[in-house]
Amino acid sequence: MAFWRAVADGVEVTVRATPKGGRDALDGVATLSDGREVLKVRVRAAPEDGAATKAVIKVVAAAAGVAPARVTLASGATARVKVLRIDGDPAALGTALATAAG
Repeated sequence: MAFWRAVADGVEVTVRATPKGGRDALDGVATLSDGREVLKVRVRAAPEDGAATKAVIKVVAAAAGVAPARVTLASGATARVKVLRIDGDPAALGTALATAAG
């Protein structure tokens, strides 16, 4: 799946966040109009003061099976499409994310 890619010491995951989505969960994979694949993440938090971004990080960390401290925001602090970096073994993280995404 192309929503993640291996980098040195981890992976980068492209997500499309839906704040105020009623629940904290993954909603599968979608293809954007420009052809990029993204992992859809829905969170209850409102997009105020970084609360939604923090919630997205927690959901993605749980899906990858790592602590939220190992997930950092690489780009897209105020955008719906964000790139998160997860530190760890790229193969294991990629497998966990692909399984969680369905």
